[in-house]
Amino acid sequence: MSAVPSLIPELEEVIQHGSRKKRAETLRSITSLFLHGASSYSDQHVDLFDHVFGLLIDEIENQARAELSARLAPVANAPMNVLRTLAKDDDIAVAGPVLKLAPRLPDADLVDVAKTKSQAHLQAISARRVLGEAVTDVLVGRGDREVARTVAGNRGARISAMGFSRLVERAVEDGVLAEKVGLRPDIPVPMFRQLLIRATAIVRERLLASAAPEIKAQIRDVLAKVSKEVGARVGPRNYSAAQRAVLNLNRAGQMNEAALAAFCSEGKYEESLVGLAALAKVPIHVADRLMSGDRPDPVLILCKAAGLGWSTVRGIFQVHPHARDVAQYGLNEAFANYSRLSTSTARRVVRFWQIRRD
Repeated sequence: MSAVPSLIPELEEVIQHGSRKKRAETLRSITSLFLHGASSYSDQHVDLFDHVFGLLIDEIENQARAELSARLAPVANAPMNVLRTLAKDDDIAVAGPVLKLAPRLPDADLVDVAKTKSQAHLQAISARRVLGEAVTDVLVGRGDREVARTVAGNRGARISAMGFSRLVERAVEDGVLAEKVGLRPDIPVPMFRQLLIRATAIVRERLLASAAPEIKAQIRDVLAKVSKEVGARVGPRNYSAAQRAVLNLNRAGQMNEAALAAFCSEGKYEESLVGLAALAKVPIHVADRLMSGDRPDPVLILCKAAGLGWSTVRGIFQVHPHARDVAQYGLNEAFANYSRLSTSTARRVVRFWQIRRD
């Protein structure tokens, strides 16, 4: 450690009168000195280097700070204060190596960065070898699609029940994320069950193809139970009475959007479905199939084909058998999609569905 004091006079001169270039050169020299003996330094020695680094890094170019970050990040006993400074830098080239690799950086600092910095910072954090639940909660709550996928695929990341719940919600519209979440060995059984219920057939097939034998058996068991429960709870619907009611209105020339809206407001699902089928000019079995899912898009297309106004569409969602699941997509988003969809396009899609069914 005798080499360190010999740098102090030069350090004082550089800080007081040195250019940025000279500061960067001195920083590289001190970094090399630290790395050369890091494994043998005591905490007191490391604190001394921490102070020296702190004096130099404030007024150097980003490139020099990024170089320092890359060199210090993997070191087990890297100076703590300089790690914090680098981790909170707005430039991801500076912060990235420390956020991704520095083992000394505590969860509290990672949470602080995850709450305030860019998605690139969150992406770097999500790739760490080990992540605590407090960190992953912020990442899956605030991170974009790529961040969520990286967290889900990171076996060193601990995910809380709340974190899994958020990931499962996001996986509904992201098949890649659904696969990554479904293949985690630590996913709670209720969350795994919910994921399988809401996953597409393609995702289920990929999970079965990628899963270990014991997980495959669990997937098949869950799917079998879900299928049995849904069949027992729902069963085939009887539309006979609803057909008679709609037919009577039709004969009287009163089967229109106002009548459909009245069915919805009264909570009459069967009558609402038969009325919608009549207005959209599709067979009841086609409307039943399209309305039986938990996603809003087929319902929106069917309603647009019938030329319905948004207030009536909203009423149909309220009597939908999966109204709670549909609501999770958000009525504002559904309204925006409905506004963009043209009647001609909706009718072409409905005709295509009918042809496929036939």
